[in-house]
Amino acid sequence: MKQNGTKTSAVSLQYNRDGDHAPKVTAKGQGWVAEKIIAMAQEKNIPIKKDKDLIQLLEKIDVGQEIPESLYKVIAELLAWVYHLNSDYPEKQKVL
Repeated sequence: MKQNGTKTSAVSLQYNRDGDHAPKVTAKGQGWVAEKIIAMAQEKNIPIKKDKDLIQLLEKIDVGQEIPESLYKVIAELLAWVYHLNSDYPEKQKVL
């Protein structure tokens, strides 16, 4: 999520360790659409990471596409952060 002046941007990712080769972009948008993505994540207790640089990279990927290999390291760090949060708060674990 980022705030660009008053415009908010959001990108959601999904990764299935058992079936996906790499995480995929599942939704992205700006303004009202971004706010809906964020609200849905909050309702489902899905962690939200605010990182404007990462958003700028992820916004270039089409919905349904896997992240490129050049982003594997930064997304691995993001997933590690999510897994750490889930282990700290197991009652809020969600399938991402």
